[in-house]
Formats: sequence, C-alpha cells, structure tokens
Amino acid sequence: MTEALVPAHVESTSLAGNIGAEIIGVHIGERISEEVIAGIREILLRHKVVFLRDQELDYVRLVAFAQRFGHLTLGHPIYATLPDRPFLREMDSQHGSRANHWHTDLTFLDRPPAFAFLHGVIIPPVGGDTIWANTVAAYASLSEELRELADRLRIVHSNDSDYTHATVGTRRDYLVTAYEAEHPAVVVHPDTGERSLLLGGFARYVVGLGPQASRDLIRLLQDHVTRPEHTVRWKWRAGDVAIWDNLATQHYAIYDYGSQHRRGERVTVAGSVPVGIDDRQSVALSGDATAYYAD
Repeated sequence: MTEALVPAHVESTSLAGNIGAEIIGVHIGERISEEVIAGIREILLRHKVVFLRDQELDYVRLVAFAQRFGHLTLGHPIYATLPDRPFLREMDSQHGSRANHWHTDLTFLDRPPAFAFLHGVIIPPVGGDTIWANTVAAYASLSEELRELADRLRIVHSNDSDYTHATVGTRRDYLVTAYEAEHPAVVVHPDTGERSLLLGGFARYVVGLGPQASRDLIRLLQDHVTRPEHTVRWKWRAGDVAIWDNLATQHYAIYDYGSQHRRGERVTVAGSVPVGIDDRQSVALSGDATAYYAD
C-alpha cells in the first residue's frame, strides 16, 4: 500500500505493521525544497526508520542533506575522524567494523544522536541485512505492570558493555576513555511526545539493583523490544540510504556475509539530553564528549 503524505508529492510505502517505510521518488543528492524535507521528517517520525533506493551520493552531498535535519556531530566520540571528512563514520567490514548486536547508537553518552543517516556503498551479494526495532511500539505493548516498573527505572549505559565485547575488534582502543551515562529506562521523545524504551547493548545495570537483578530485568525488557512484531528487515543494495530516529529505535546489522566486503558511510544529527516521564534528565557519569558535538 502506497501512502501519499503531506506534502502530497513525498510518497512512502509501509514495510511492516509497526515500523519502516520506503520513500519513493526523492533523490537526496539533488536540491530539495524545505517542503520535501518537512515531508521526509514527518514520515521518519511516524515510521521510525525510512529507506531510499538508488541514491547517488558522495560525502559532501550526504552531509548537506543530513544538515537539513539538524546540527551534525563528528563521526564518532572515540575514533579519530579524517580532517577532510570530520562528520563521517565509516562502517567497513575490512577494518573489523560490524554492529551485530542490538543497540541504540552511542547511549553511553548523555546526548545520543537524534537521527542517523547510513549510505550503503559496498554491499555483499548475499547477506548483510539490517533489522530495526520500534522502541515506542515496544513500550506501548508492555503489560501495565511492566510499564509501571519501567517508568521508574534508571539505567547506566557504558562503552565497556556487551555491545563492545561482541562487536569491536580492538576493544583496547574503544575503551581508552571510559564513557558512562545514566538514562531513564523510559524517555519522552522530544518531537513526538511518545514514550520509548531506552535500552540496547550499551545498557549495563539498573540503578539501585544488584548485578544479577539488573541483568535479568534488562534482559526481560530487551527481549520484549526485539520481538519480531516490533521489527523491520532491510535488504541492502549499493546506493541505498537508511535514516532512523535513534531515540525511537534499536538496530542490528546481521553478520552473515563471511569475508565479503561490506561498507557504509554514516553521519549523525546531534540529539538533546533525554528526559524521563518524571522530567528527570539523563546524566553523564564519566567521559568528556564535548568535542564530539563541535563543528
């Protein structure tokens, strides 16, 4: 089913019942009106992740498009960036980079990115799909008892985490600086006002609980987030662009392509400090990421 959304000439096709849409007929490397940007943003906020096929992009064009959605961060808070491409995070399998663990990007910071833009440059002939989960739908489908519990929780996220142990080739480099942030388990989305579960592979422990209880409770909520009913799976082609609402999703890059080459280029829009339903903000506990948000 194809939906014509406002503005009428930005069209999208829903991809799953709770998340995901493909935007049709828009070439983001070209000059785009503010009306079209507003239409893409509306579709993104509604569907949480959107996809555009067959985009002809280079670094300059990708950055120019992403900047229409907000202030860009540097490529990564830990890894050095190239002087001529400071906003770029290259996701290259030949450099040991993969993300085959459920996560929301960079939640070990007190200001995780708001939006991410990933351009598929080299895609293996088989495998390498990515799955996204809708953390707003996951919260809404919790039982009343679990929602009331989650509403009260605060969770510490760290770069020394299950995500890091599972996916980062050179952990020593990733852990040179310790980053930790305390987030509400349930955050209020700054644009939509929706409630969302903020969890994923960087979540380490629940404030006020012991290690075993923390692991069990995080696992319970995390397993609920990634139920198939909350997900969409995208089969990449070279030239595709995925844009996701980082505060409303988790994602998992499937590592099933062996030694085949897979490379994507990502830029991210800076986010605000998340706020819980009790109006308490997230708090940085360790690590200074000031430079990550600089021009």
